[in-house]
Amino acid sequence: MRHFQPPEPVIVPKTSEAQRQYLKRGLNQPGGKLPLFDRDGQQIGLDTIRACIRAGWAEPWFDNPIKPDWLVCKLTQAGRQVLKDDGVI
Repeated sequence: MRHFQPPEPVIVPKTSEAQRQYLKRGLNQPGGKLPLFDRDGQQIGLDTIRACIRAGWAEPWFDNPIKPDWLVCKLTQAGRQVLKDDGVI
């Protein structure tokens, strides 16, 4: 099984609109699970997902054996805090 090792978090003062939309979807999901697809059925951009991981707002949750290139992530406490700081929650 392949294990994703995220890089050390970097300090990013604010989320982008794409990042906010992505992170916000984890607020009401069991365990803070973040989506693989947006509300229109399009795959969430890997750049958005990786930027959230680097910032510490999301973390990889588990490997997907069927689609190993998909990053299944969950919202972190820092992700909840940044949404609060951005006035989303």
